[in-house]
Amino acid sequence: MPLPDLDPEDALIDEACKTLRLPTIRARYEELTVSARRDQFSYKQFLADLLDVECQDRDVRRKQRLVRAARFPRPKRLEDFDFDANPNVTPEIIGSLKSTAWALEGRPLVLIGDSGTGKSHLLIGVGTAMAEAGLSVRYTTTAALVNELAEAEAGRHLSSTIARYTKVDLLCLDEFGYLTLDKKGAKLLFQIFTEREERKATAVASNAPFGEWDKTFTDPRLCAAVADRLTFKCTLIETGTDSYRLATTEAEQARNV
Repeated sequence: MPLPDLDPEDALIDEACKTLRLPTIRARYEELTVSARRDQFSYKQFLADLLDVECQDRDVRRKQRLVRAARFPRPKRLEDFDFDANPNVTPEIIGSLKSTAWALEGRPLVLIGDSGTGKSHLLIGVGTAMAEAGLSVRYTTTAALVNELAEAEAGRHLSSTIARYTKVDLLCLDEFGYLTLDKKGAKLLFQIFTEREERKATAVASNAPFGEWDKTFTDPRLCAAVADRLTFKCTLIETGTDSYRLATTEAEQARNV
């Protein structure tokens, strides 16, 4: 029902905006009407302004939805990465990952380095950039994904779970190589990589170099197959061994002494 304090024209606009789901126009049309009268806009200019603010706001809300859907554990952006603290990572390579081209081509991204060297920051930052560019993204840890797949298999809905992870444009898999997987868990995870191979992009952050992946995948053939799928046409970023997170903490403590 129209609000009682609105004149008939305002009430009609309000109802139409609700029906057509135009919340930004509904909230701002009076403000834009004042501006249009002041600047003597034509009807066409006024209409263009109304539609433009709605489109801009809708785009912002869409990006926010995609970032929320990715389920990142904390906010991280590529723009906030400290390249001075970690010279192993170059701005040029990270800049190239802001383009959606590599993800749309289904190319893998592999981040390798010790704890505290920025792997998770970069993984979440890349994922956030892709979500804001309009791609569907999902973040999870290796342990959480394997557990989810095992529970899905026990509950007889493994196929639908694998399909859900197969559909996303970018899968961000953190803490890869932190634990040893049993044969069942390794095979379940391998199914995800196989389904996504060369069709959907997968990004992993690992504290173990390729030569140590056999500690995670104890079956040599399975280990080789996983490595093959994650390295084919991949972008490899080695973040090094020096923890700048620890260095930052030590520097702050030294300043406080």
